[in-house]
Amino acid sequence: MANYSAADVKKLRELTGAGMMDCKKALDEAEGNVDKAVEILRVKGQKGVAKRESRTAENGAVVVRITDDNSAGVLVELKCETDFVAKGEKFLAVAEAIAAHVEATAPADIEALLASEIEAGKTVQAFVDEANATLGEKIVLDRFAQFSGAYVASYLHRTSPDLPPQVGVLVELDKADADTAKDIAQHIAAFGPKFLTEDEVPADVVANERRIAEETAKEEGKPEAALPKIVEGRVKGFFKENTLLAQPFAKDNKKTVQQVLNEAGVTLKRFARFRVGA
Repeated sequence: MANYSAADVKKLRELTGAGMMDCKKALDEAEGNVDKAVEILRVKGQKGVAKRESRTAENGAVVVRITDDNSAGVLVELKCETDFVAKGEKFLAVAEAIAAHVEATAPADIEALLASEIEAGKTVQAFVDEANATLGEKIVLDRFAQFSGAYVASYLHRTSPDLPPQVGVLVELDKADADTAKDIAQHIAAFGPKFLTEDEVPADVVANERRIAEETAKEEGKPEAALPKIVEGRVKGFFKENTLLAQPFAKDNKKTVQQVLNEAGVTLKRFARFRVGA
C-alpha cells in the first residue's frame, strides 16, 4: 500500500478539485507523492481542475421538487463559476440528483447532507467533487431547504431566458390554496424578505438598526428630543422592508402580505428564498 495520509488526500483534493476516490487512486499510483499525483490526474484528463478552491462560484441554478400531493418540497442551490456550465445538462443533472436525494433522505443540515451516501459507497460531497472534476469548474453545494406540512408550494424565476432558474422560493401554508401560495411565492421572489415576522428578527440585528438609526439622525442634525421618535420610525421602516408579513403586497401595495393571507383564510408557516450566489 502506498505511503500517504488522509492529509495528503485532502491536500490533493484542494489542489485539483478531483473526487476523493480519484485522489486515492492517483496517490496509490504515485506511491504517495502528491506532486506526482497531481500530474497523474492531469494526464487522465483532469488538467483543468487545478487550484479551483481559490475561485468563486457565483453562477449556478436552483431546483425544486414538490410531492404530487403538495405535502412536502425541496429547494436546492448548486453553484458553479460560469453561466456556460450553469445551463449545461450535466450540471443541471447533478443538481436534480441532489434534490432527489434530499427528498428521499431528509438530511438534518448541510453537513449531514454532504456526508450522506447518494450512491453506494459515494457521499454527496464525493458526488460534488466528481462534478467539479468532470465539468472543469468549482462546484459548490452549501444550502438547501426542505419543508413538509399541510401544503407546500414553490416558485422559480429566471433572471435570463437562456439560463436556468436563479431565484427559487419554497412556501408552506397551513391549508391548500394554490393561488395564494403562488402569489406569495412570487412576491417573495421579487422582494426578498429576510424574515417572516418581526419576532424572528434577532435581537442583535434590531439593536444594530437602532444604533445606525440614532447615529444617522445625529449626523443629520436632528434635535436630541426628537431622536427616540425618529429611531422608532426608522426601525419600523426596517421591519416593513425586511419582514414578509409587513411588506406591501406586490399585486396590491395598499395591502400588506399579512392582510392578503388573512383575506384568503390561510397562514404562512415558513418560507425559504435562494438567489444564486447571494
